Amino acid sequence: MKLTKNFTFCDLFAGIGGIRMALEKTGGSCVFSSEWNKYSRETYHENFNEWPEGDITKIKPRDIPDHDVLAAGFPCQPFSLAGISKKNSMNRPVGFDDLSQGNLFFNVASIIKQKRPSAVLLENVKNLKTHDSGNTFNVIKTSLEKLKYDVHAEVIDGKYLVPQHRERIFIVAFDKNTEYKEFKFPKFKKIRKTLDDILEKNPEKKYTLTPGVWNALKRHAERHRVKGNGFGYGIAKRDGISRTLSARYYKDGAEILISQGPGKRPRRLTPRECCKLMGFPYNYKIKVSDNQAYQQFGNSVVVPIVEIVARNMVNSMDIRKKMMVVNPGRKRVR
Repeated sequence: MKLTKNFTFCDLFAGIGGIRMALEKTGGSCVFSSEWNKYSRETYHENFNEWPEGDITKIKPRDIPDHDVLAAGFPCQPFSLAGISKKNSMNRPVGFDDLSQGNLFFNVASIIKQKRPSAVLLENVKNLKTHDSGNTFNVIKTSLEKLKYDVHAEVIDGKYLVPQHRERIFIVAFDKNTEYKEFKFPKFKKIRKTLDDILEKNPEKKYTLTPGVWNALKRHAERHRVKGNGFGYGIAKRDGISRTLSARYYKDGAEILISQGPGKRPRRLTPRECCKLMGFPYNYKIKVSDNQAYQQFGNSVVVPIVEIVARNMVNSMDIRKKMMVVNPGRKRVR
């Protein structure tokens, strides 16, 4: 059910529209979106009938329409455990030292400074909070506070609303010149779904691992077992939840494999099952290749989690009482 309150929002690093979908369900209207990835833009267009703008670093903040809420799932690779491990092995910079991705937060900050949205909603990987001994998160929090925003942050696991262990940090901030009520993040007590709720009964045979891939995964797991490491493939329990779906799932599906019975090779999830695993609706359109779909859903958000966080945020803010002394004469976009 939509809230009676209506608000405008800006969808940055939009991906395939997971955050947009959640905000629209809470009464929001998107006035601007941006996404640089060619294939994600195609999926976004297919589902929202509009093309997001491209590279946010080439867009001037003043050219972005005024909006009540700025939402951004800014790139997580510089801060994720997997991303840090990979870049360290290649002697590449991570976090804010990664000029291509880590510093994109400061583009977000520039837009916030220019447009003064009533509220900000940011999403990133759990590791953002502890990266560089907490300095990365402190830079983000301090930057928002210097812009006179009241900052709240919490790590939430998607497993309560979808059958997937997926911890992500949500940062919600309110303009101190806007009247707002006390904000609280949602609390969950019970896991509502299992993998059986989203698995297809008769998936195509192409999703079954080939003998070569399956044997390679078993050899890889055995090598790590001998070394005392816990790395390897994961056979998900149908009556439980899965590991985190990653953007690398297209390579071999190792983190989430589905058993097909004794003596049979396991299979990957299908793109449609990944869609459900992230909480997207059943009618969400998937027109790209399987490999692209895996990457897109692995990089996306758990839609129902974002929706509940956004609902609490919207219920806390009063966009009608924005103090216009911040930007005298500013006209609001409706």
